[in-house]
Amino acid sequence: MAQGETQPVVSVIVVNYRGAADTVTCLRALAEHDYPNLEVICVDNASGGEDVAEIKAAAPGVKLVESPVNSGFAGGCNLGARHATGTVLAFLNNDARPAPGWVGAAVAELRAQPTVAAVASKVLDWDGTGTDFVDAGLTWFGMGYKRHAGGPLADVPSAEHEIAKDVLFATGSAMFVRAGVFAELGGFDERFFMFYEDVDLGWRLNLRGWRVRYVPESLTYHKHHATMSTVDAPDSGRETFLLERNALAALYKNLSDETLSRALPAALALAVRRATARGDLDATQLDLAHGVGPAETGPVEVPRTTLAGVLAIDQFVELLPSLAESRAAEQAARVRTDADLLPLLRKALEPAYPLPRYLAAHDILVETFGIDALFGQRRKVLVITGDAITERMAGPAIRAWNMSATLATEHDVHLVTVNPLADPPPAPFRVSAATRRDLETPIAWADIIVLQGHVLELAPSLKKQYAHKIVVADLYDPMHLELLEQGKGVPDDKRALDLIGVTKVLDAQLERGDFFLCASERQRHFWLGHLAAMGRLSPRLYDADPTTQSLLSIVPFGLSPNAPVRTGPGLRSTLHGIGETDHVVLWAGGVYSWFDPLTLVRAIEQLRQRRGDVRLVFLGMKHPNPEVTEMDIGARTMLLSDTLGLTGKHVFFNQHWVPYEERQNWLLDANCGVTTHYEHVETTFAFRTRVLDYLWAGLPIVTTDGDSFADLVREEKLGVVVPAEDVDALAAALEKALYDEEFAAGCVERMAAVAQRYAWPEALKPLVEFCRNPRPAADRLPGSDDLVVTAPVRGKEMLRRDVDLIREYLADGGPKELVRRVGGRVVKVAKQRLGRG
Repeated sequence: MAQGETQPVVSVIVVNYRGAADTVTCLRALAEHDYPNLEVICVDNASGGEDVAEIKAAAPGVKLVESPVNSGFAGGCNLGARHATGTVLAFLNNDARPAPGWVGAAVAELRAQPTVAAVASKVLDWDGTGTDFVDAGLTWFGMGYKRHAGGPLADVPSAEHEIAKDVLFATGSAMFVRAGVFAELGGFDERFFMFYEDVDLGWRLNLRGWRVRYVPESLTYHKHHATMSTVDAPDSGRETFLLERNALAALYKNLSDETLSRALPAALALAVRRATARGDLDATQLDLAHGVGPAETGPVEVPRTTLAGVLAIDQFVELLPSLAESRAAEQAARVRTDADLLPLLRKALEPAYPLPRYLAAHDILVETFGIDALFGQRRKVLVITGDAITERMAGPAIRAWNMSATLATEHDVHLVTVNPLADPPPAPFRVSAATRRDLETPIAWADIIVLQGHVLELAPSLKKQYAHKIVVADLYDPMHLELLEQGKGVPDDKRALDLIGVTKVLDAQLERGDFFLCASERQRHFWLGHLAAMGRLSPRLYDADPTTQSLLSIVPFGLSPNAPVRTGPGLRSTLHGIGETDHVVLWAGGVYSWFDPLTLVRAIEQLRQRRGDVRLVFLGMKHPNPEVTEMDIGARTMLLSDTLGLTGKHVFFNQHWVPYEERQNWLLDANCGVTTHYEHVETTFAFRTRVLDYLWAGLPIVTTDGDSFADLVREEKLGVVVPAEDVDALAAALEKALYDEEFAAGCVERMAAVAQRYAWPEALKPLVEFCRNPRPAADRLPGSDDLVVTAPVRGKEMLRRDVDLIREYLADGGPKELVRRVGGRVVKVAKQRLGRG
């Protein structure tokens, strides 16, 4: 089957109005595009002149549709859609040009995400240095806007434009939508003519349960307002008229009854103030309180920018009868609330215009009508970790950091570490350190608290004063299982007490949490058993969700969605004794008691006898968190290497942790990655995060059997799995991964697809979804009493029950058992009556 036949047909619709030169440039770029199944449709909106002839001559392969009237951008797009045969529609401004992969990236997202109806492309200026569209926002008064638009791309945080995310709408200058969904919604609203028709469509899609997804890999370049500038003057007021009228129309159609009843009067009043402030019109000139002079009856000069706002309100009223019908249809079809969409509005209280009189009115109206209660701030998410937050971060801190970065695209996020070591790198979210006493303030601020490790014990208010707050407990690290190995060197009684203490910490989280995260299917089974043993899997929780997915979800440790790129020196230039042609095995992580680096060192000793250029590098021996106790396994490993004469020749120990943002340089210098461990219970439920770095860097993996990643390596053929403590098998596996070029190349090729499953945006999806619509666990809802209770036993039923009990007691133990049971029952009844008294 040819490549084109495996992809859906995409119909690209370009609307032309007196812009033939730009349109021809756009159509020629589409003719050279790299997507195999492309249908290009050009709609001429009654341009007149030579536009149609020019387009026909320059782009004969394009399906040209001539409209008898100018129906605006909205009408032109709808006309093109009616002539399209593709299952995916793409709308592209005639003054835009697509980058390679523009269509393919969008189609890949639509195919991978059945709940995504539309893809918003990343749009830059014509030179690619300025920002046009990287995110969508909506003000409470209905004006959609492109966040960060108009400024240099270099000034926009990378997390804002490099990572895919859900948005309220896509810009009509470059967007994709499923054809069936577009038809179901009636396409763009043609009453808008142009401006905000894309906002309205995205709003309606979200209300009906569909998602609009920003995909930065789907890239275009745009000459902003090139068409508008050729047919209109900036001071005519026409653009302002359309923006003002259409914002009110979108607001009226899409807000719920409760929200609209308060937002619309305020929006109308604000539109008037915006008009007078924009035109610098003296709004007090007719006010008798400002003085009585000779009566003036002549016309008052009104600037066109003021007139535009007033006429917009007038024509909004004119549209109300037809808008009312559309509103009824939208409200009947919606499945999501206004509050559900708040994260997608970004900053709903943004005033939008920097005019002093306007800003004063905005504040008055927001307060008077209580707008902030309808369109308040984004949800506030607090992420608390006990690990050190520095450039040299270990697993828990890396996980907390990426959770924060991902959630910060939709929420206000504050990452707090309770570790004394806190020197964070720059971040697009707030980061700080806190003591136990300092935690009260961020906890009081937050709507959702995501916590790890021992944090709950440092925040007792979450069990008392703030027991109603929503808590997400991250259980990816089964600390008590690690402690079984880690504590072997301490006295028996202390080891037992330590284990009891850590188990109590985990029990407290399982008792308090509303939503739990674990790292693998194995861990999920383990934690479900723990929850069941504690009684958390109650009938109420089970009935709310028999799958328990809404209570406990798999969120594995993730990796960057972008391939590693070298930014500096790696291990070959840092460690003396490793040449450019040497074959390097990398141990990418710490050395802890539950690992088995000793067998690995012995395997290197065996392998180097037949492969003299083999090198083993331990990435970091000293943990960046000073609170992590050093374990003797590291010292034993170095001693064994010294004894065998390998240190500095075939085995190398990097004593200091490599900074998180530099680790790719070391990974890219390696030829394979290794992790070896002993066969015990910790292994069964462990999640070796270093293996993800191997996936990310495309390093064939050699691993000991027994954990979830061993299953992955075996099933996906990403390397070699060996038995625990088998020196011969390990040496042979390393030789295969390092020196069998065909085998290694196959592993690397298969890794690319597997790595995408573990990219942070993909891995964190359950947490992202929960935070979009956070709810207390079903058994933690206040006042959730039983609906059906057993009726009390009375009369003959009580007598019959007592007789049956007497017979049972006599059968079990005779008269003595009867006396004991009856005596206990008397005491119990007495206590109950005394308690009631």
